[in-house]
Amino acid sequence: MSSCRIRFGPNLYINSNMKLNNRKINPNQVTVKRLVLLNRYYRISRFYEFIRNTSVKGGVIIAAFVLLIVGLDYFVLDFDALLNQLVETYSAGKVFLVFFLSETFLGLLPPEIFIAWASKAASPWLFLFVLSFLSYLGGVLSYFAGNRLFLIPTVKDYIEIKIKSHIVNLRKWGALFIVIGALLPLPHSIVSVACGLIKFNFRSYLLWALFRFGRFAIYAFIIFQIF
Repeated sequence: MSSCRIRFGPNLYINSNMKLNNRKINPNQVTVKRLVLLNRYYRISRFYEFIRNTSVKGGVIIAAFVLLIVGLDYFVLDFDALLNQLVETYSAGKVFLVFFLSETFLGLLPPEIFIAWASKAASPWLFLFVLSFLSYLGGVLSYFAGNRLFLIPTVKDYIEIKIKSHIVNLRKWGALFIVIGALLPLPHSIVSVACGLIKFNFRSYLLWALFRFGRFAIYAFIIFQIF
């Protein structure tokens, strides 16, 4: 009987015709074995520790942002009025363009500011969707930028050094690291560049990067309540 290998983590496989006491293992045993070894791999590679630290960092960033805005609004300026003025002064197209460029080039501006701006729009959830889509699209362009770096060896080597930790984590955890970059406060564009740089499967990248929409939804539920 022919056999096949089942992949369940980077460089980790089990054979589908493994036997126990001279009998073929049933699918449930294979699943349990797979989960046990996955859990062991993630513990050894410190994935759970990374998730915990990044989540705490994300919580601190959100709390700091909220406290900063509330503090500025209470002691320094009327932030609510400022956001309304921004909506009235600058067209949505210009704000979307600035945000798109930021999300494409290393995430220079915090998305939370734009989410707060969207809360004052006539259709806040529509504006939020546009922001989410632009962030997703910016990540796709960053992926292609990383993919094309192979044409310029000196630039490629420089970028590889600068984002070495992201490349290492991406190779260790694959799609899960893309999900982390999409949801948590990691620069989504840099994670996308790393994906392109190591030629991560593009279709898989497009699928897992969809979690970017989830981050904007989560942040909006918090920020929209404030403004």
